[in-house]
Amino acid sequence: MKFNTALSVAGTILLFIAGSLCQLDVCGQSPLNTKIIGGEVAQAGAWPWQVSIHVNSGISSSHFCGGSLINKDWVLSAAHCFQTYEVSKIVMYFGRWSQSGSNPHETYRTVSRIFNHPNYNSSTIDNDIALVQLSSSVDFTNYVRPVCLAAAGSVFGGGTETWVTGFGTMQTGGTLADKLREVMIPIVNNSDCNKAYSGFITSNMICAGLLNVGGKSSCQGDSGGPAVNRNGSRWIQSGIVSFGSKKKCDDPKFPSVFARVSPYQDWIKSYTGSNPPGFVEFHSNGFRSSLSPLLFSISLTFSIIPFTISLYLSS
Repeated sequence: MKFNTALSVAGTILLFIAGSLCQLDVCGQSPLNTKIIGGEVAQAGAWPWQVSIHVNSGISSSHFCGGSLINKDWVLSAAHCFQTYEVSKIVMYFGRWSQSGSNPHETYRTVSRIFNHPNYNSSTIDNDIALVQLSSSVDFTNYVRPVCLAAAGSVFGGGTETWVTGFGTMQTGGTLADKLREVMIPIVNNSDCNKAYSGFITSNMICAGLLNVGGKSSCQGDSGGPAVNRNGSRWIQSGIVSFGSKKKCDDPKFPSVFARVSPYQDWIKSYTGSNPPGFVEFHSNGFRSSLSPLLFSISLTFSIIPFTISLYLSS
């Protein structure tokens, strides 16, 4: 009986690790991303985790926020996006490149549940993160894929190149972009960002932009969308578009502010269960671990199973 229990526990561990391995194998891979041009229209399929979130009025639907696909059943976005609309009226579009033209590689899903972070504060915009559960799973293609998420302990030093994507406006008060756009902006140290925002920035936030230069930033309609960093052939989401200058989006005095993803690893995993997103530790110039995620997980598997079985046999 004890031996059977041990095998059951070991099997559960194997299934959990196998799920993580599958996610790490596919997350952050963008086969169609061949170039990066800051502030320009993105290539179709270049950012396969990008989600266009719409509200359906019954007659038509309109984009109001962005998001990122993190596994086949879940989307990551900003809590401030979901303070007004009813869950039943929200639609998620995947593989969308144009809001008005043809999107042959597109699919969509309605929403089952939305979980705003319990400590989200609408006054300070702290903990501006939300998880959206889809009504049914999506299939992965070259145009629809999950992004990797920055693991706890990740470090994004000042100057680290960060790419932000979305269908937001080109300027404050402008019209939404028809085509998905991309821009590269560098990370701004939290200390410098905090000075710009007069002490408003917390450790749950990460900033990026051309401080004292301006001209490139996220804007209205980009909220909830991903800020990602490249690590070899893999893309890792470091932030979620949250807020910026109240005067104008590309104000040189105020960087764009994002919810920092890495502090929420445990919170995200508590909802995604046996199919967690692919979490990767980022340290400005690559993995800190000398083992790749695959080798580390395999090593962990064969270390845990003998220990688990011996523990039960000896009790």
